[in-house]
Amino acid sequence: MLKVDLHCHSNVSDGVLAPAAVAQHARKAGIDVWALTDHDEVGGTAAARAAAIDLGMRFVSGVEISITWAKETVHIVGLQLDETNPALLAGLERTRAGRDSRGREIARQLAAVGIPGAYEGALKYVANPDLMSRTHFARYLVETGACANIPEVFRKYLTEGKPGYVPHCWASLTDAVGWIRGAGGIAVIAHPGRYKFSPTAQGALFDEFKQLGGSAIEVVTGSHTPDQYAEYAHLANQYGFLASRGTDFHAPGESRVDFALLPALPASVKPVWHDWF
Repeated sequence: MLKVDLHCHSNVSDGVLAPAAVAQHARKAGIDVWALTDHDEVGGTAAARAAAIDLGMRFVSGVEISITWAKETVHIVGLQLDETNPALLAGLERTRAGRDSRGREIARQLAAVGIPGAYEGALKYVANPDLMSRTHFARYLVETGACANIPEVFRKYLTEGKPGYVPHCWASLTDAVGWIRGAGGIAVIAHPGRYKFSPTAQGALFDEFKQLGGSAIEVVTGSHTPDQYAEYAHLANQYGFLASRGTDFHAPGESRVDFALLPALPASVKPVWHDWF
């Protein structure tokens, strides 16, 4: 059976390793089919593809697009897309805009609670200046000893109601699905169990996503619990979605689940890759 991972990040967005190094890490863990899905950026795709081919993996071009839906940030993964598509590239560029000013405001808020120098500190972890993110600030807070690890950072800072939380108005769901489909790709709702939506709101998201041409949801992913694997397998079948799988890997030792440890999809679902090969 193919071992497939369709959600991970390199230092082109908020991961730590270069695309080729992520490919090596995935292959060492036994991955056969791999996608790099950096946030709002496809700049690492060519290097990732070349490394995957050299390592004997099947490569899937991808991206993870940040959207605002019902005043919350949701992530939409695009798979099997043409990363040179002009409309996709223009949309991603617009989505990346504003991250620097957001980063400076995050730093201002952290300084106000006794953590100075956070902008410069976060910048040390940023390989792509257009994609400064909360994760880069989180690494700095661990470095300084303000928190012991990344999960503690997001319990104390950078989330709604905590110091360093600065909302950003991302693309719309219509935009993201349109860019992905326009580039010949498949749209997937990333880690749906991570969003704090009521069952009614989640159902509305799934309905709208399906109406727009969305095809799949992540069922097995690093931020889902085993109970959620079963829950989202059931919901995938209920809504007629294909099922995707991916670690959401960011760095060795930092991600909740590394490539080798993520379970297979439940047998009850149809994998998003069922007709790719």
